Amino acid sequence: MLDFLTNATFFGAVASIVFYEAGLLIKKKCKLAIFNPLLISIIFTTLLLIVCKIDYDVYYEGAKYISYFLTPATVCLAIPLYEQFELLKKNVTAIMAGIMAGVISSVLTVLCVSVLFGFSHEEYVSFLPKSVTTAIGMGITEQLGGYVSITVAVIILTGVFGNVIGEAVCKIFRITEPVAKGVALGSSSHAIGTVKAMEMGEVEGAMSSLSIAVSGLITVIFAAVFSYLY
Repeated sequence: MLDFLTNATFFGAVASIVFYEAGLLIKKKCKLAIFNPLLISIIFTTLLLIVCKIDYDVYYEGAKYISYFLTPATVCLAIPLYEQFELLKKNVTAIMAGIMAGVISSVLTVLCVSVLFGFSHEEYVSFLPKSVTTAIGMGITEQLGGYVSITVAVIILTGVFGNVIGEAVCKIFRITEPVAKGVALGSSSHAIGTVKAMEMGEVEGAMSSLSIAVSGLITVIFAAVFSYLY
C-alpha cells in the first residue's frame, strides 16, 4: 500500500494539502497563533517522511506541482492593493520609508549574525533574501551562488515566525496604525505574514501585499551589494 502511494504521481501534493487542511482545522479549534497551519503541515509532513522512511526526492516529485502556483498566487495579492489605491497615494512617502527600513534591517541582521557565527560566504548569501517571497528569494540566491535549499527553509521559517508573533509585537509596541502594521508584516515576513495581515484587516492586507513586491525588488539590489561585505 505504501509503495502504491509513494509511486502515485501526486502523492507529495496530496499529502501536503491534506496536512495543511488538518492544520487549518487545528488552528480553528485552538485559536492560538502558535498553531499556524503551514507550520503544522511541515511538522506532519516531516513525521510522515521519517516514520515511513520515504525519501525526500520521492515526496518532492509529487509536491513540486504546488510550487507552480507560487508566482501567480503572489501576483494575486495585487487585488487588495488596488482596492486601497487611494490610501496608498496619501501615505506613499511613509510606506516607502517603512519598506526601506524593513529591508535594511533584514540584510544588516543577516550580516551581523553571519559574522557572529562564522558563516561561509555561500551560507551568508543564502540567508540574505530571508524576508522576501520564495519565488524572488530563490532567484537571488541562485545569482549570488548560495544554497537554494537553505534559502527556501529560512524564508518559510521567517514567514511562519512573523505570522505567529506579528500581531503580538504590534500590541506590545502599541502599533495601532493599519498601514504601519501591514508594511511591517509584508516587508519582514512576506506572503505568510500577509495572511495574518489580511486577517487583521483590509488595509493591513493591502499594505502588506504592496510591501512584498516592493521589498522584493529592493532586496534584489541590497542583496547584491551586501554580498560583497562578507
